[in-house]
Amino acid sequence: MAYPAHSGFRQRKLQPKMRMRNTSADSTDPSPLFEDTSGGQGATSYNRGHEKGPGGYPAQTLLSDPMSNLAMAYGSSLASQGKEMVDKNLDRFIPISRLKYYFAVDTIYVGKKLGLLVFPYMHENWEVSYQQDTPVAPRFDINAPDLYIPVMGFITYILVAGLALGTQNRFTPESLGMQASSALVWLIIEVLATLLSLYLVTVNTDLTTIDLVAFSGYKYVGMIVGVVAGLLFGRMGYYLTLLWCCVSIFVFMIRTLRLKILSEAAAEGVLVRGAKNQLRMYLTMSIAAAQPIFMYWLTFHLVR
Repeated sequence: MAYPAHSGFRQRKLQPKMRMRNTSADSTDPSPLFEDTSGGQGATSYNRGHEKGPGGYPAQTLLSDPMSNLAMAYGSSLASQGKEMVDKNLDRFIPISRLKYYFAVDTIYVGKKLGLLVFPYMHENWEVSYQQDTPVAPRFDINAPDLYIPVMGFITYILVAGLALGTQNRFTPESLGMQASSALVWLIIEVLATLLSLYLVTVNTDLTTIDLVAFSGYKYVGMIVGVVAGLLFGRMGYYLTLLWCCVSIFVFMIRTLRLKILSEAAAEGVLVRGAKNQLRMYLTMSIAAAQPIFMYWLTFHLVR
């Protein structure tokens, strides 16, 4: 059925489309629903707020304020005083300055000292050199005790023990921790027993606790050599090498400690007389004889 071109039905059908066009045209209304703050006054107020500090003052004014400078200076003074107090109390229990002396070594000293520990028979002068009543650094005197070789020897011993256990399929993290704790506990017991013996015998010596730790830690060098020889050549190589290292450390300890524990007459080779000097001689030999015992006790189970 045909409708006239200008009929009412045709007009009613076109009215929705006209409304849709009007709606899209009205969307350009100059009054939006939300205000655009990406620029203009919003950005200006944001920058203005950053340029000014609290109270409306610029940020640079705070840094130049005398009260702020005074507070910063007072805070720096408190920090420096606290640091000095901590360093003073720490040095009372842990002598940091003394520890630096025991680690003042170089490559030449380490090489010579290792050779002296393995072969001490040709060395003649065992006295520690002094400069203005102060012992020289270990890197200038091979006879001076150090802590570098004992510390590195202890760590290397733990690693070699783990290697030995691994080659025998007995390695576990617990066994490695047991090796480290056992060696550390025996070292502490040895040092404490030596200090107690020196106190009971009433020996006036310049030996310190750190010196005793250093001398007691030199045995780790022979222990490492013995275990490595056992891994390479079997039990026979272990026993022969460990025997050599035990004799070497015994001679080293006797010749080193006699200048520290025995009297001047005994150190010069004169016949030891008197009950006190006899006790000092026995104490020196006991400390030296304890080194091979610990060396064997801490290594015999690592070689099979």
